[in-house]
Amino acid sequence: MRILVTGGAGFIGSHFVRSLLNGRYVGFEDCDVTVLDKLTYASDRNNLPASHPRLAFVRGDICDRPLLADLVPGHDAVVHFAAESHVDRSIDDPAPFFETNVMGSHRLMAACARAGVGRVVHVSTDEVYGSITDGAWTERCVLEPNSPYAASKAASDHVVRSYWRTFDVDVSITRCANNYGPYQHVEKVIPRFVTSLLTGGDITLHGDGGAVREWLHVDDHCRAIALVLGKGRAGEVYNIGGDIELTNKALAEKILLLAGAGWDRVRHVADRKVQDQRYSLDYTKIQDELGFEPQIRFAEGLSEVFHWYRENRAWWAHAYPEARPAGLTNSVRGIPVGRAVPAPVH
Repeated sequence: MRILVTGGAGFIGSHFVRSLLNGRYVGFEDCDVTVLDKLTYASDRNNLPASHPRLAFVRGDICDRPLLADLVPGHDAVVHFAAESHVDRSIDDPAPFFETNVMGSHRLMAACARAGVGRVVHVSTDEVYGSITDGAWTERCVLEPNSPYAASKAASDHVVRSYWRTFDVDVSITRCANNYGPYQHVEKVIPRFVTSLLTGGDITLHGDGGAVREWLHVDDHCRAIALVLGKGRAGEVYNIGGDIELTNKALAEKILLLAGAGWDRVRHVADRKVQDQRYSLDYTKIQDELGFEPQIRFAEGLSEVFHWYRENRAWWAHAYPEARPAGLTNSVRGIPVGRAVPAPVH
């Protein structure tokens, strides 16, 4: 089996690829994997095992139709992670989010339809639902996105679903809670809190820190995606929830405790212009249909992540020039666009 993973050098995509190549998912133990990634600021070629014999890497853009026309044929399945994903950046400049997340998804799906790809999983987010005061979203809830990022992902969900209805592409959509884990870019809240403290800086909280998020370890998320890839029903959406909901203030307290720091290391900043107050997913459907349950408890996972960032400073130090070890460079670039290269073995 050959699987194409878009955005496979990013945080979640690279974890999925490493797990595939390590034979962790039933039914996909010996698959060949092609990663297509644009290598933007949020992705890193070094997240992937470069010398793995079953991995090929292509640097390229999902908006590049000629590239997709050459690359997609011959793959049995596609797992689509590639997306612009940072809310604050989408508020500053929405255009790249709609170009990549909407038009890129359309062009990828069109290539899949033309090539007769047998199975597609489109990876989305709980943010498409908006904000919820009480209870939890089911897959049938109305989409009410509040940021350009969330709107672009909601639109991409509709685009992808239309290819099932109109062109009979066997596609499922997943919507996940907030992810955390190793190799996550430092613009995201948990690595931002951790690395700020490790470099002697302070944690910054939007507003009063009262926004509530549901947390899911990246390993649990990727395991759920593999279940959907193998057994999910065509045209269906599957929520993938976590095991805990926390205010951002409570999250900061937990990370301060791990760092041995006090509340004097916290600064409050103005809230986002658009700040969803609470996310919460009802993931009964994927539990009942596919047997998914989160396995990594948040307390354990957060502690492991804190220690990973502490022990792997060279991986993220480029974001803090004052903390960069002498001679360290960010070596993820320099791969020609459209060129496949063999797949650091981890």
